[in-house]
Amino acid sequence: MAKKLTKRMQNLLNKVDCKKIYDITTASAKVKDLVSAKFDETVEIALSLGVDPRHADQMIRGAVVLPNGTGKSVRVAVFAKGAKADEAKSAGADVVGDEDLAEQIKGGDLNFDMVIATPDMMALVGKVGRILGPKGLMPNPKTGTVTMDISKAVSNAKSGQVNYRVDKKGIIHAPVGKASFDSKKIEENIVALVKSINKQKPATAKGKYIKSAALSLTMSPSLILDSQELMDMK
Repeated sequence: MAKKLTKRMQNLLNKVDCKKIYDITTASAKVKDLVSAKFDETVEIALSLGVDPRHADQMIRGAVVLPNGTGKSVRVAVFAKGAKADEAKSAGADVVGDEDLAEQIKGGDLNFDMVIATPDMMALVGKVGRILGPKGLMPNPKTGTVTMDISKAVSNAKSGQVNYRVDKKGIIHAPVGKASFDSKKIEENIVALVKSINKQKPATAKGKYIKSAALSLTMSPSLILDSQELMDMK
């Protein structure tokens, strides 16, 4: 038996043309009409890419600092010693440490949203990789979270850096703002994210790079985006 739609979802679906393909300007404005939660919903984009993540050269992964941020307060943990630890604290990192931070993580205390590390700390970070990895917290040079420029990395994280990674089905999910943002800010964030993803297009990928895309709120139906418009963003 098909699950009966709630009145809330039915009302939202009545506002959406499921067959319409939206340009990002229209979608960025339309998504704000779909607010239904009592909290400030996240605006999310989903991109289905024409890549095969089983091949290492088609594993799309990167990071971008959204021009208008994500609307979320980000807690940052940094693995560093000595002067680099001091640099992290001065930059505003919420948690800084080395062996003590690793023990904290092993104990189940992961009260942070992003982990940054200096290269010399990666052997230590590797010891808690099985905990950080599944939660998407493992530092990686491709996202700028393994670096000697700790100050910049912490600043980027606090300013609205989004780390993205294609999943096993070739899909990238990423936040591009909050429902409370004005539509122009949402649009600008989408453009910045998509441009970054387009730069990652592997030479070995065949066919259409962005096969389909959709924009939605945390608790709303999706708006289908014009994938060609997105691919043309360079």
